Amino acid sequence: MALRNIRVEDDPILRKTSRKVEKFDQRLEMLIDDMFDTMYDAGGVGLAAVQVGVLKQVIVIDTGEEGERLVLINPEIIAEEGEQLTPEGCLSIPGKVGTVKRPQKVTIRALDREGNVYEKTGEDLLAKAFCHEIDHLSGVLYIDKTISAPEEVTEENEE
Repeated sequence: MALRNIRVEDDPILRKTSRKVEKFDQRLEMLIDDMFDTMYDAGGVGLAAVQVGVLKQVIVIDTGEEGERLVLINPEIIAEEGEQLTPEGCLSIPGKVGTVKRPQKVTIRALDREGNVYEKTGEDLLAKAFCHEIDHLSGVLYIDKTISAPEEVTEENEE
């Protein structure tokens, strides 16, 4: 596997809309594996393909909970409920955190790495990760949704 460069805030590709995945092949497998390696190396919880410069609707998420090492291809949010107001950061906006309002519980429908349709419901951190990463596919960054301006990460406000 290989580490890929994570695109940062001023890179225009982060504002572009990702395309649906139509072909499930070895290149897609390699992209997914590289994305997991890149995310783990950077200490993240989720990563969208656009963040490594690939305009495809591919997301990887691992919250550290059992069974939550997920691949989401062509994902969509099909249900949401509740509300949470929590600090949020992004590998593409290093060193900053801002407060964002997200649903408390989210259900998504996506394809797995083999192209099988599945649904998954997540609460709290997983719900936030679903929303955050799916936003990336439309060129939306968490800083577009912050309640107040993002601030530098310090020991006091680090999650």
